[in-house]
Amino acid sequence: MQFFFQGLIVLAPIGITTYVVVSLFNLVDDILPNIIRVFAPTLIKKDAEGNLIKIPGLGFLVVIGVVLSVGWLSSLFAVSRLVGLFDSLLEKTPGVKFIYSSVKDFLEAFAGNKKKFDKPVLVNVDSADIWRIGFITQKSSKHFGLAEHVTVYVPHSYAISGITYFVPKDRVRQLDQVSAADAMKYVVSGGVTDVHD
Repeated sequence: MQFFFQGLIVLAPIGITTYVVVSLFNLVDDILPNIIRVFAPTLIKKDAEGNLIKIPGLGFLVVIGVVLSVGWLSSLFAVSRLVGLFDSLLEKTPGVKFIYSSVKDFLEAFAGNKKKFDKPVLVNVDSADIWRIGFITQKSSKHFGLAEHVTVYVPHSYAISGITYFVPKDRVRQLDQVSAADAMKYVVSGGVTDVHD
């Protein structure tokens, strides 16, 4: 029985990771033939069963190419001005504004110019000797009437959710010796992942 669980511990992360990557790859790959069929119906043929013929990996490469091209173009001065104009238009459009700004802020918090999850801390929100790992997202919460508080996001274990707290500055300890990535992995794994020196 011990060997069974040992094998499960080795195979489960590999199997689940492979399944997620292959599923994502196939999902992206399935999109391209349908898009091409809309603009050029004769370009993509169907097989004997009536399914669109696809070239494995082409859709994935096209998506990566488009994302890289947009990233490069948006860094050019003239294009960045147009992107900024389009951005402000979307942020002022009722209904669309909420979805667009939420997704944009979330992505920029992880990878953009406004990185927020890069300052891991220990935060005391329960009782005197109980600490949680979180990330400072705002150094001041004065716009909520709490000038002496910082805003801390505390992620949940085994989930993509979390809780935002307004915490007095003296109940927050910086984790300078732990990287943001290690802190996030540690929390999400429920404390199972090792923290690298």
